[in-house]
This record gives sequence, C-alpha cells and structure tokens, in this order.
Amino acid sequence: MSSYPSSTLRFRQIHLDYHTSPAIPHVAAEFDPDRFADALVRAHVDSVTVFARCHHGHLYYPSPAHPERVHPHLQRPDLLRAQIEACHARGIRTPIYTTIQWDQFTADAQPGWLMLDEAGRFLEASPPRPGFYRYLDVAHPGYRAFLERHIADLFEQIPVDGLFFDIVQPQFSYAEHWLERARAEGRDPRDFADRRAMACAAVDDWKHDMTAFVRGLPGYTEDCTLFYNAGHIGPRHLHTRDAYTHYEIESLPSGGWGYLHYPLTSRFVRTLGKPHLGMTGKFHTSWGDFHSYKNRAALEFECFHALALGSGCSIGDQLHPAGELDDATYRLIGGVYGSVEQKEPWCRDALPCSEIGVLTPEEFESASGDHIASHESQPEAALGAVRVLQELHLQFDMISTAHDFSAYRLLVLPDAVPIDDALARRLDAYLEQGGKLLATHASGLTPQRDRFAGDWFGARFVGELPYEPDFFVPDPSFAPEGSAGDGPVWPGVAYAMYDRGMQIELDANTDAQVLGRIEPPHFNRTAAQFCSHLHAPSTREPAYVGAVQRGGAVYFAHPLFTGYHRRAPLWCKQLIAAAIARLLPDPLVTTDGPSTMIAVLNRQPSAQRLMLHVLHYVPERRGQAFDTIEQVLPLHEVRFELKLPHPDRIQAVTAVPQSSELPYERGDDGIAFTLPRVDGHAMVEVVGDSLDDLFRYPTLESTS
Repeated sequence: MSSYPSSTLRFRQIHLDYHTSPAIPHVAAEFDPDRFADALVRAHVDSVTVFARCHHGHLYYPSPAHPERVHPHLQRPDLLRAQIEACHARGIRTPIYTTIQWDQFTADAQPGWLMLDEAGRFLEASPPRPGFYRYLDVAHPGYRAFLERHIADLFEQIPVDGLFFDIVQPQFSYAEHWLERARAEGRDPRDFADRRAMACAAVDDWKHDMTAFVRGLPGYTEDCTLFYNAGHIGPRHLHTRDAYTHYEIESLPSGGWGYLHYPLTSRFVRTLGKPHLGMTGKFHTSWGDFHSYKNRAALEFECFHALALGSGCSIGDQLHPAGELDDATYRLIGGVYGSVEQKEPWCRDALPCSEIGVLTPEEFESASGDHIASHESQPEAALGAVRVLQELHLQFDMISTAHDFSAYRLLVLPDAVPIDDALARRLDAYLEQGGKLLATHASGLTPQRDRFAGDWFGARFVGELPYEPDFFVPDPSFAPEGSAGDGPVWPGVAYAMYDRGMQIELDANTDAQVLGRIEPPHFNRTAAQFCSHLHAPSTREPAYVGAVQRGGAVYFAHPLFTGYHRRAPLWCKQLIAAAIARLLPDPLVTTDGPSTMIAVLNRQPSAQRLMLHVLHYVPERRGQAFDTIEQVLPLHEVRFELKLPHPDRIQAVTAVPQSSELPYERGDDGIAFTLPRVDGHAMVEVVGDSLDDLFRYPTLESTS
C-alpha cells in the first residue's frame, strides 16, 4: 500500500503542459508569479503540476548539471522555482513534470540512446508525424544515468512535492544490447509475446529503480508523490504498484480516448488500494490545442464522473509560451472546480459498493503490431461491458485474475476471457460458494479454444458457427414479454446476431436449461450467392443452441458485448439484462431513470454513510471526429430503490450539498426515494448506523 493516504490527494488539480519550441522567442517574458498563483486560487485549484523538462527537451530552471538544456529563449530563468514558491505561499501543491521517452534535444544529441525498429530505423510513435516522437531507451545505461542525474539536479535546486514521469510505455528495441539480452534469456525477437515480455520487464525495472533512487535522495520526504504515465492503466501495472504513490488516469474524451475509456480504467484502478485522479483537458480537442475551450457541460461531466468513481480531478492545460495563464480558461475551470470544492466532503475516501466483477479481456488480449504499447488499446468486449452495465445502472468493477472473486455476487466474462487450469479451479470454488457467472462467446473456453475449461454450463464446445450473421430466438421462459430493461425481447422472435458465434451442444443427461436457440440464414453472402443488400434471412429452423443456464452460470454463444459496442443493437443489451436478472434478481440499485443516466453507489466508512451519485450528461457525435457534450439535460422525479440487508439502520436520506431532506420508504429489503430533479449531477447521502459492514471491498490476492 502507498504511504500517501487518499485523504491528502488534492481533488482540484491542473496538469500544466509547457512544451515550448526553441523557435519561439521571449519565453516566459510575461510571467508574473503573483498573477500566476492568484489565477489558480480564483479557479479553486489546489494543486498544479509544473514543468521541469518538456518534450522539446528543454529545462525551465537554472541547472548546474545540464545548463545547455535550459530553453534558449527563457526570459525568466527561475520560472519553475517562482511558480512553486508563489503556489506554496497560497497552499497549492506543485508536483513537477519531466518527460522520459520523448525528448527532441536528447534524441538529436544522443541518437545512440534511441530505440530501433526491426529495420534499424529510430522507433517512433505511429503513425509517424512531425515532432518529438522518437522513443528514448530507458534500458540504455547512458540514458538511465542521465535521468538519475536530472532528477538529482531537481532535488538539489527546487522544492519537490512530487514527480510526474511522462511517456513511460513498454516498447521493444532491436538495438544490440536488447538482442544480446534476448539471446541470454532464450527469447526470440521475432515472437511478439517475447518482445512484449521484454518491453514490459524493461520499463517495469526502470520504474522500480527510479522510485528507489528518488526515495534515496537527500531531499526526499514521505509526502513526495510519484507517478509514471503511459496514457492508460490496466492489468499490466499490477507488477509495479509499489513504484507508485497514486494513479492519474489520462483520459481526454475528445483527444482519442473517448467517453468509455475513463470509466473502464477507473473502475479497475479504484480496486488497487491507492488514491487516483481522473485527468481530462480544458481543450476542445487534445493536448497543445491552444486558444480552444471545452464545453462547460462536458468539463462538468468529466470532473463529476471522476468524483462518482472515487477519483480526484485533474484538468490539463498548456501555458502560453509568454508565461501567462489564459483568463478564459481559468474562468471555465473555476466554474467547475467551485462545484467540486462544495462536493468534496461527500467524495473523500469513498469506496465503491460493487456487486459485479467484470474480468477484463485486456488481461488476456493478444495484440500484434510494430509498437508493443498497442496491446493497451481497449478491447471492444471490455468497452461494451462498461457501456451495457452502466446503462443498466448496475454496480460493477473491472477486475483481473489477481482480485478476490468472493467480493462479488456475480462475475461477468465478456466475450474473450480464456480460462486456464488455475483460473478454472478458482471459478469452481467461486460457484460452489454461491457465486454467479455470466460468460459470452469465447469466454469460458481454454486458451487453445478447444473445449470449455469447466462443466459450468452443461454443454460441450464444438467450434465456430458456420454462419455470419445468424439469428437468436429467445425461449419464452428466458425473456417473457416486457421483462427486459428498455423494452421487451419477445420470445420466439429471431434477432440478428451480426458477429459469428460459437457452436455448442448440450451434454448428455444435462440439467442445463436452453434459454435461446439459433436459426441460420439460408446461406452466407458471397459473390456467387447473395440476397438483397446485406444478408440472407433466417431459414426459421432452430438449428443450434444460443444460450444455456446451468444453476448459477449462464453462457451465450455470441459476442454480445462486442456486438453492442460496435452497433448498439438494443436486443443484445436486453438479453444481457435478462440473464443478469436471473442471476442477480435483487441488484443494489434499481431506478426508472433512462439508460443515458449513470448511477453509482459508494460508501464513506469514516462518515457511516452511503453516497449515490446520479449523472445525466449525453455525449453526442456533433462533429465527425469525436463525441462532445454541449448542454445539460435535466431529469425530473427519478425513483430509486436501494436493496440493503438492514434497512432499519437508515436514519436519513438527503440531497447534498444543498442539504434537502428526501422522504423515503423503508421496506423489508431496502429503501426507496424519489429525486425531484437532476441537473447534470446530483448526490444523495444515506446516513445510518454501521453501514460499512454491509459491503465487502475487493482486494488483490496477488500481483504476480
């Protein structure tokens, strides 16, 4: 666990870029430390990450160790120190940024420290574009020594509240010292798995070594924060948890991450036992978009969603080369951070009340490509699971095989979770203890995809289905009319399944129940045989088993989560909802709110209260490049039911921070109340005695 408690992680942070070209004159000529810090105070900012060294490779402080690297046109040589001193005088924290793998000055001065691709060219971000995107090698002894001297220099010159190491990504190099290591370890550079293993090991070793180095420096104190940024956090990071004091989830929806990346990542990160931030940007698009402004409603949602998922907030900005903060930017940020400040007391040290664990396919994804970091692109099945469960208002975490499954009532294995022998034994034990299991498509199969890894479903795996698409027909006992979420999945109706499914057969003498069957089309579409514009219709002959339930386990033959992510067929979500209703008939939170609404239930042990966050912001594809949010769409008279084992413990239900008491009904299995209005974000406090022992918090069983 970190020595840096979550209660001390600042909630209203700015990540202030300063990647400033050497071709720009008069750098920081208009910087005034008092104006700089006062603008942050007015914007309710309590922490700002300031720059030591940028992607251009320049420094922004007097450096005895590397004077040649100071920006050639820096008019305020003490820029970094002046920023820190002015902020400290106003109680604002100042972690320090430095770049790691992108540095134009170093790449030009020391080309031997650069990583190489298979053709012997310098490895760079894909696709290649003008800029500083060649990768430096943290496994190169010369570059490692430079980085240590650079960090030691910072501690000697500047007060260091923390360090933000940027661009720390696993990449493989075909440089000779890498190839020698591969030979020594018996690895084959032609094999992607071997390259990825070496790349991850190299960057992980460097992180551990750098953290140990920093903690051994004379100026280091226990409240110094350390974070290594790769643009994403996932199961790969479990091996280096002790190198971090906290996590910062870089996720700018308009900058390529989209609106699903943050909840996917945060719902994983919040189970790791460390404080965390959700990082968005003030930009209309992404980093370096000067003179642009995010819509106020979008910035609200991105910050309030972070609060709902237990994170603090970080908003990215870029300081103008002249050195003065943009007034319009900080009016925008201040309007949102003023609200965040009011809401903080109900968000600090919050833990999720999750009853569903989604085993993330990211842990098992086998990627390929020129860049090892490409394997951290988000699997469609994982994104689809987040979207579906969020739209169904269910309480869930994204988890890995390192987590304790017993903390969850239901495990979901979306589409692409292979099961080896060790994991099969854990699932056996989980089900024997009363846990429930929902698996789809290739999930539940062995890594070789030759059979089911357990007898959970009462069925035998045959292979892939011969048709794409085909048609799923729900059984009347599975989906009675009007039973599923946003509308009925009608029994006996054939629903198009656009992605190829798996063929299964029931075991002999099985006690499994068929929940739906599959009708094939007349034929697959080919150049020689086709029908109409898209695909042939059903033969109306139920030829295959489409879904089956045995006890507490349900299996679907099709990749429902991937299918929903790609095309959002409502019937895919309804089928999932109907299956979950069979396995989890009494979810923690139920509501009559629309699927565009997000509902998150947390608990604050120290305050003995539950906190329900309700968000209603609707991202739209108004331009072709990305989704955005322009306006808040209010909701009225939204009813909620919370299923609690001891409703008699509840003492009050209150809308906060406005302190409006809400009438509530107490039943045998929980409470119910109506929220009169939701203007973007609403919070409801449920206070009672000994509420903390109603929920288990998921723990990591191991990090190996």
